[in-house]
Parts: sequence; structure tokens; C-alpha cells
Amino acid sequence: MEPPECPVCLQPFDGEVTIPRVLACGHSACDSCLTHLPKPPFTRTIRCPACTQLVTYPEHPSALPKNIDLLRISSSLNPKPKPSSISPTLPLLDFIPNLWSHEFFNNWKDWITPHDTISTDESTPVIGSSLVYGKGVNLKVPARCSMKCRMNVSLLKVGSFTGNDENGFRYSYLAKAMWVLFKLGDGALAELELVLRSGLMDRRVCGVCGLWYNEEDGSLYLVCERKRTSLLNVVGLYTEVDLSSFAMMGMELCETVSRLHDVELVTGCVSLSCFGVDHFGHVFLDVNEVLMIGERVREMIRESVSFAQNNSDGKTIASNVISEIHVFPSPELLIQFVQKEGVVDLEFQRSTFSVGYSSDLWSLACVLLCFLVGKPFVEETHDFLCSYLLKLVNVRACDCEGLHVAWLEKVSSLLDKRLDSKYVSMKELLCKCLSLDPGTRPIVNDMWKCMRELIISPNCDVTGSIERETISGSACHCLLLGDLLWSSSKTNKVEDKGGMSNDLKDEVLVVKGDVIEGVCKNSLTCTDLKGHLDCISGLAIGGGFLFSSSFDKTINVWSLEGLNHVHTLKGHEHKVMALVFVEREVPLCISGDNGGDIFIWAIGDEKLKPIKRLSEEKDWRYSGIHAVAAVSGSDFFYTGSGDKLVKAWSMHDYSVSCTMNGHKSVVCTLAVCNGVLYSGSWDGSVRLWCLSDHSSLAVLGEDTSTCGSVLSLAAHAHTLVAAHENGRIKIWNKDVPLKSPISAHSSSIFSIYMEGEWLFSGGWDKTVVVQKLSCGDESQVDVTKIGTIGGDSVVTALHYWQGRLFVGHADRTIKVYSYGG
Repeated sequence: MEPPECPVCLQPFDGEVTIPRVLACGHSACDSCLTHLPKPPFTRTIRCPACTQLVTYPEHPSALPKNIDLLRISSSLNPKPKPSSISPTLPLLDFIPNLWSHEFFNNWKDWITPHDTISTDESTPVIGSSLVYGKGVNLKVPARCSMKCRMNVSLLKVGSFTGNDENGFRYSYLAKAMWVLFKLGDGALAELELVLRSGLMDRRVCGVCGLWYNEEDGSLYLVCERKRTSLLNVVGLYTEVDLSSFAMMGMELCETVSRLHDVELVTGCVSLSCFGVDHFGHVFLDVNEVLMIGERVREMIRESVSFAQNNSDGKTIASNVISEIHVFPSPELLIQFVQKEGVVDLEFQRSTFSVGYSSDLWSLACVLLCFLVGKPFVEETHDFLCSYLLKLVNVRACDCEGLHVAWLEKVSSLLDKRLDSKYVSMKELLCKCLSLDPGTRPIVNDMWKCMRELIISPNCDVTGSIERETISGSACHCLLLGDLLWSSSKTNKVEDKGGMSNDLKDEVLVVKGDVIEGVCKNSLTCTDLKGHLDCISGLAIGGGFLFSSSFDKTINVWSLEGLNHVHTLKGHEHKVMALVFVEREVPLCISGDNGGDIFIWAIGDEKLKPIKRLSEEKDWRYSGIHAVAAVSGSDFFYTGSGDKLVKAWSMHDYSVSCTMNGHKSVVCTLAVCNGVLYSGSWDGSVRLWCLSDHSSLAVLGEDTSTCGSVLSLAAHAHTLVAAHENGRIKIWNKDVPLKSPISAHSSSIFSIYMEGEWLFSGGWDKTVVVQKLSCGDESQVDVTKIGTIGGDSVVTALHYWQGRLFVGHADRTIKVYSYGG
């Protein structure tokens, strides 16, 4: 038989080097390992390396007694566990099925901005497309980006949430936002993440602030920074510009498109409204505007198709739509859009002319020609695109090439009038950008060099050589062909606010969309338990029963199977303040009242009379028992009283075995977990007591009173939660506190319950807040608010068991909530 060894270093114990020292919990470890173990933040404490229990610890391990038995042992030391009749632990069920995976939440949570990020103010002037419901939009300090406190933003709807608010349950802001994201397809999510990250990586793409959920319309929006100055405001559409200004603007546009291509993004089509100008005169691209333009192109196609089906000449209405949005989609993009709309089968053209990097060159050249040539080019291009679209709709693609040749000749003629013979190369390059075949168009770098030569002719080319990129849709991601615009679960519509005319003004756009599938209806059911005559004060579960105590001096017993009333335990002469169920050979229910009486009830006894009645010493200054706690299989149960004491009562002779003193006010709540008894008091502190010897381990919150009295405690695994009278919740994980308290309620929290990762709290505001705790490595804890359950009365007691939430109210009712019945 192998000799006993240290649980840390795994070295056999001896009397010289590896000396076994006995901790308060009964386990032993060598003094060398105890010296190097990490110390909790509480003074004179340590966590046992064997059972992780928090125990008292002297300044040096030499002050601990040696384990003589281990030094003399000739056989292994394996303490026999005490016989117990405790029922096997049932698998923990979720209160609400997981709305998303843990990995998904961690990936997207930082992109969700706080609910008060976006504010609407009617007095704020309207700038750009930064409108919601016709009001100016201002951005407060966002969660992810470091920006000014106030800035103009643009919003693009991603999806909508439809939840079930029946029975008073309402999903939280974060839960709704995450649910909308979770219901998006993989393609839309990948595209959205690409857009979000591109906005952070490159200054040529508008700053992306994150995602914001609008509680008013139930929609999730992509929030992007919106500059006050647009490119249209700088140069205007039909203003004739000199070649130097044209070249400077062309270089900026080329650089913007090039940087977008560097992150493998392609717009597919850009318009003048997509570009803005920052304070230094640099042009940037607004991704939200690009997606809005894509929706307007879809609208143009739908209107043209509808008109063509009822009129042989659909040119007029299509031209009006194009003129309104001032956008120049490339022929290959029109083919893709018509194909996606399911109008006709254009598989041959779609495969031949795919959308890629060169598609942006088409739109870019059109934008430049607007400023270089002016209105004649706009009119000719509108006529060409409308005619081209009608040929596609009527499945006359063979005529499209002739239309393009005729239009390109007109564009060349317009350029001849504007440019003399010195600019032949630039004219040829612009015409080449308008080629019908994307594979023959130049790259952005060639366009940029041409613009630069209008200003300066360098002796050497410092840009270096750039290999021609393959014009292929598979090598990039096109925003206008992605799932954000073409998701089958939503059909976005764009509305104008303010009666925009055909002349070029800043467009004011609001995106609307159909509902994305939400949480299934009738998912959360509620059952009312009625029988008490006064406020519910406590809830306990055990032996297949629910026990409820009340100020009416009784304890009701309910069947967990049918939720029907079984018995009423009578005997208390005062208000019953707390109760606990203890699993033993004969299961017990222990209750205490505010007169200082403690009743021990034997569950299963047909007489239903208390087997023991205990009484604290009466004192007019104190208000009796306020809290009861116990551990199944233990030799003690514990009470917290108005006399500021915590008492340990023997389960054998029901006498007071120990009195724990330290609190300065009423001890109103107790919790037991991992060999530690936690006591909370009206003095605002939480004290930790060792269960093995009832010694004091640590005091929490004694140095601060900002949160007021501790009204309820909950402990699970290595996490401790304390609820305060000001509506805040403090959390400690592995003895390390969360940086700041959580503001869960607007007023006092009377009850809190934790089971697994679920945390429930309720109080004076008549609301139950449902949260999830995700404990990471070390002491990190993420708290996610899932939703709230509204009620008609103050919440006074909570309990959770096997997917069912039991809520006791001040109006004498107990509500049982469960998912799916």
C-alpha cells in the first residue's frame, strides 16, 4: 500500500521535508505547499487544496498542528463518508431554453451598444441620412469605439424581434439584440462581422459604432458614423469643376475604393450619396448608404418589371426611379439583381459577367463623369440603364450589346467636347472602365495614377508594381449581393422622409423590414397557487413538496407534481419569517417566526405536528428569527435573528451549540455553500463562517455602505450574490468581487435565488429579473440580463427547481412559471 502523499506536490509525507499540516476542514497538506498556495483577498484565510473550502489560516503554516496519524500511518487514510439518505441530484433544467450558444454570445456581445447609446432629439438639425422617425440622431459614448460624446450617425436595419410578453415576461435589451443576430443566417452574420471589422480597420470606411436595438420599433440597427459633410455638398452634381479639382477628387475616390478592396469587400455599386468628406478633406465610404442604395436598385427593378408587364414602354417610370437615387449600377450587377428577383433565367449572362472588383470601377467612373461632363452624361446613362434593364426583363439580352455600343459612343463624344487632345489617355481609361465585359476593365490603381498625372508627372513611380487582380466574385464579397440585403426572411423597404424631389438633396432614409422569426409564442406558462391569507415570506422545496411560509402564521405544503395543496402546518403564534427543508432519514422542515420560536416538522408524519418547538430568549428589543439555513446530512442548522447573532443548533438534541457574533444589526439572510456559512445583515455587511468549527473567516462590505442593507443572499459553487435595499446586486466569484455592483432593480430587492448559471431577483418594484452568470477562468464573471417578469404585487420570496420558477408575492399568491408548460 502506498504511503499517503501531499495533494499538491504529490510527495509522500515525512517528518522532515514534507510535513503534513492539518487545516480546519480536516484535510492535510505539506507546509511547503501551504506557503506557496495563492491567498484569497481575505486576511488570515486560505482555500484547502483538497476540498477548496475557505478556512482560517495563521501567519505561518508551522502554527498548524502536525497530522501525527499520517506520520505513523501504515495504511491509507480514507475517511468513510457518513451514511446519508439524500436523494440523487436531478439534472438541472434551464428556466428558458438557451437562445444562443455561449460561443456565439462571446463573439457578438461587445458589438451591442448600450440601450441609451442612441437618443432622438427633435431640436437637433437633420444632417445626412441620420434620421429615425424624422428626428435628429445623436450618439453618446458608444461601447466599442472611442469617439466624441455627440456625433451624427446613420442607421441600417438588420432585423426585428418578436417576443412573447404574455404572462408578464419581457426579454431584456441585450437578449432581444442577441436573438435577432442569432436568427440571422450564417451568410448574413459573416457579412455583418466583415462590415463591423472593416469599419475599425480602415479610416476610409465610415466608423462603425456597433449594433443598437430600438425598443420602440423592435428592430436591430447597424450604427455607423455619419460625417456632417457629404461629397455632394462639396462639389455639387452639375457644377463644372476644373481639372485639378477633378483630379484631386478622383484620387480620393480611388483611394477609398482601393482600401475597401484591400479587405476583400466590394460594394457592387456606389452613388454620390455614399461618399462623405472628413475635416481634412479625405473621402470616406458610408457602408450603410451602400446597402440603402442596393435596396433602391431592387425597388427600381421591381417597379420596372411591374410597369413592363402592363406597358410596352417601361422606360419612363424606370428613368424616374434612377434619376431619384442618382446611382449607376453596372450591367453585371443588374443581371445579378434581375436573376435574384426571379424575373427571368439569365444564367448564361450571370455566369459570364460576374460581379467583382471591376464592378466598382464602373460606378466610380460614372461618378467621375458626372462631375466632368455634367447633366448630359447623367441623362444619357439613365436612358441606357433603363433600356438595358428592359431588355433583360424581356429576355432580349442579345440586344444589350448594341445598346452599350451606342451609349459608349455618346459618352466618348461628350468627353471629346470636354477634354482636348492632351487628355486622350484619360479619356480612353474612363471609357475602358465602362466596358461591358468586366474582365477588360482596368484596376483602381491605374485610375489613381491617371488622376495623379493631371496634377503632377513624377520622375519615378513610387507606388511600385501591382499585379492585376482577378475579376472574380469568388475572390471578394459584394455587399449588394450578400445576405444582409437579400435575406429570405426579410424584405427591406426604404422610405423617404421629408418629400425629396428629383434634384440632388441629402437623402433622408429610414429602413423598414419584415419580422424575423422570434421566440415561439405561448412558451412561458404561469400557474397561481392560492391559499395563504397574508404575505408570502419564504419558499422551500424537498421530498416532492413545495413549502410556503406566510405572515398568516402557517406553512402550506403543495405537491410538486400537480401543484395542488396537500397540507397546512399550524402551530406558530407569530408571523413565520423563514423556513428550510432538510433531507435526513426523516425529512424535516424547519421554520422560524418573528416571536423567536423555531418549529421542527417531520415530513411524512400523518399527524402533521411539530416534533420539536424551540424558543430563543425573549427580548422586547429584538424581533425574533429572520433567517434559517441548513445543509442536508449536517449535524447543525442555523438561524439569523434580530439580536444580531447567528446561532448553530444541534440536530441531535436541538440545543444551541454555538453563537456567532459580529454583526451590528439584524441578521436577515443566510446561505450555505462549500463548507462556508454566509450571513447578511441590515448593517450592510456579509460575514463568512467556517462550518467545521464555526469560526469567523472574513467580512465583506463592512467598509462600504453605499448599497445599504443586505436583504438576501444566494451562493452556488464559488459564487456569492448579495442583494441590497437600493436595488443593486454584488457578486463575488472565487472570493474576488465584481468591479461594480449591478443595478438590477429600481428599489429594494427582498429575495434572490441562484441555481447553476441562473440568477433570479425580485423586490419592491414588483418585478422578477432573470439573469445568467457565466463564470470564466480565474474570477471573471459575465452577467447577462435575459429578461423580466412583471407582477401585480411586491415579490417577497423566490425559489427555482427543475426548470420551474416559484415566486411568492405580498398579495398572498404564489406564481409558478415554467417554459412550455
